[in-house]
Amino acid sequence: MKAVTTVKEVRELVKEWKKQGLSVGLVPTMGYLHEGHASLIKRAHEENDKVVVSDFVNPTQFGPNEDLASYPRDFERDCKICEEMGADLVFHPEPSEMYHEQHTFVDIDTLSETLCGVTRPIHFRGVCTVVSKLFNIVTPDRAYFGQKDAQQLAIIRKMVLDLNFDIEIVGCPIVREEDGLAKSSRNTYLSTEERQAALCLSRAVRKGQEVIAKGVASADVVASMREIIDAEPLAKIDYVSVVDALDMQPVDTVEKDVLVAMAVYIGKTRLIDNFSFNVD
Repeated sequence: MKAVTTVKEVRELVKEWKKQGLSVGLVPTMGYLHEGHASLIKRAHEENDKVVVSDFVNPTQFGPNEDLASYPRDFERDCKICEEMGADLVFHPEPSEMYHEQHTFVDIDTLSETLCGVTRPIHFRGVCTVVSKLFNIVTPDRAYFGQKDAQQLAIIRKMVLDLNFDIEIVGCPIVREEDGLAKSSRNTYLSTEERQAALCLSRAVRKGQEVIAKGVASADVVASMREIIDAEPLAKIDYVSVVDALDMQPVDTVEKDVLVAMAVYIGKTRLIDNFSFNVD
């Protein structure tokens, strides 16, 4: 496995692969890899001849008061996981390699205006911009994203469609701890007490799945989940919402496929979780 820091190096190596007729999979990450990331890399390895993992904490998707400076980083550990899972190349650029002083943004309307987009208004603009750049740098055949970031996945799919990227977007299942907590790099922020409190998210997911299967209104699903989270003293709800699975807009009744998503602060740490419900 090779690790590089420049766009030029990535392009040169990928061009050689393409000349040999090899397929390329891309796994975009912000580093500090965990089992969820590992599952993406493993699947990419199974479905492609070569795998590129980007390891880049993208500054354009962090707001002024968010955790860019403190976001966890461990590149040496990341490389070990990448190699174990079958990655061929790790792209680890500096921000100056990815962005000029004045730079172009890629933005998307509607899908980015609900859920996380309400309290993180610039977040998805930053995501779309960096992912577009990675698509142009790596020119992969397939790109792999986790379903824990379900709104992000929907936005990337729409961006690929709208901007005519010739790339297959592969969504991969949420990976959870044994006790149900969704894997996240930000879980490292949690104290022992907060880590236990964070289980209210996965309990709320299970409750929501039970309730929605009964064919009730969206408000009843949300109320049942909020009741569980509100019972945890260390938890503060950002949102719990039922939205259309395609356009991320709120729905009152579950008449088509939906996403049930939440963001919850445990202490100062903001965690997300979700589940999908297919009416069929």
